[in-house]
Amino acid sequence: MFQEYAARVERYDLHGLDYPLVIKPLETGIDPFRWAEDHKAMVQKDLHRFGAILFRDFPLHQVQDFNKFVAAFGGEMIDYKERSSPRHEVEKKIYTSTDHPADQVINMHNENSYSRSWPLKLYFYCDIPSARGGETPIADSRRMLAMLSKSTKKKFREKGVLYVRNLGGMMGLNWDVVFQTTDRSVVEAYCKQKDIVFNWKDDNRLQLKYYAPAIRIHPQTGDESWFNHAFFYNILSLDPQFVEEILTVMDKEDFSFLSYYGDGEEIEEAVIDEIRSCFEQLKVSFLWQKGDVLLVDNMLMAHGRAAYEGERRILVAMTDPQYHHMYL
Repeated sequence: MFQEYAARVERYDLHGLDYPLVIKPLETGIDPFRWAEDHKAMVQKDLHRFGAILFRDFPLHQVQDFNKFVAAFGGEMIDYKERSSPRHEVEKKIYTSTDHPADQVINMHNENSYSRSWPLKLYFYCDIPSARGGETPIADSRRMLAMLSKSTKKKFREKGVLYVRNLGGMMGLNWDVVFQTTDRSVVEAYCKQKDIVFNWKDDNRLQLKYYAPAIRIHPQTGDESWFNHAFFYNILSLDPQFVEEILTVMDKEDFSFLSYYGDGEEIEEAVIDEIRSCFEQLKVSFLWQKGDVLLVDNMLMAHGRAAYEGERRILVAMTDPQYHHMYL
C-alpha cells in the first residue's frame, strides 16, 4: 500500500507491475471535482511514474460528472480528428471509445501516433460495463521499447514508419468520416498542412501516406518510448484466416491500413511477431466497474480492447494536444 493522500484515498498497484496505479476514496461523500483540482500536481507526478491511473469508487455517476472530472484536472480537450475507428460524440469532445463490433479485438496502439498531432492524455470512463469481457488492456511503452531486440530498435530508429491508409471501398472508414467534412478541398488543405501525401482514386476513394518516427521522447519526462502504429496498421497483426479471405476479393495495396518501414520496405513477419509477443508480455487488463475512470499518458502507455458480450459503453476524452513539429 502506498502513502495516502491526506488520509482520504488509498493508492495501490493492481497487478504488481506498477500499472495501473489505483486511487480509491477511503470515505464516502468525497467531492471528486475538488479533489481533482487539489491534487493535480500529485496525479501528474503519479502519471509520469506509472503511465496509467485507475480512479475507482469516486462518485462519478453520469457523463456530466466525467466531463467535470476531466475539466478539473485541466488541459485542453481536443476533437477526434483523422479518425481510424468508428465512434460518435456523446457530449462536446466526449466520444465513445470505439464503435467496433463487440466480437472484434482491437490491437494495442497509442492513440493517433501515426498522425502529425495526438493527445498526450486519454481519459476513459465506464458508463456501462459489459456482461463479459470488454477490458481495455494497457502496456507500458517504455518497457516495450526496452524489451524489443537491438536489431528491431535499430531498424525502426533509423527508418521510422510509413503508414498507408485507403479510405473508402470495401472496408474501413470513408474519407468524409475520417475528416468530418464532405469538401475535398478542405481535406486537401489539411493534408498539405500536415505533410500527408494524398491521392484521390476512383469510386470516391482516397489514399493517404504518412511518415513518422517509431520512437519518440516524452516532452515532460524525457523518456524514450515505443510510440507508433507499426503493429496496429500492419496486415500481419490481423487474424490470418480473415486476411486470407479478404485478399481473395481485394489487393493488399487497397487494404484500409498498411504499415512499412519508413523507406517503404516490408516489415518482416518475425518482427511483427516480436512486437506482438512483447505486447502480450506487458499487457495488463482489469474488469471495468461502473464509474471507473482510467487516465492514460498516451506516450507512455499503449491500449487496446478485448472482445465482449452484452451492452458496453466506454467513453473517452482526449486532452493536451501534441504536434509533430514540437519534436523535431
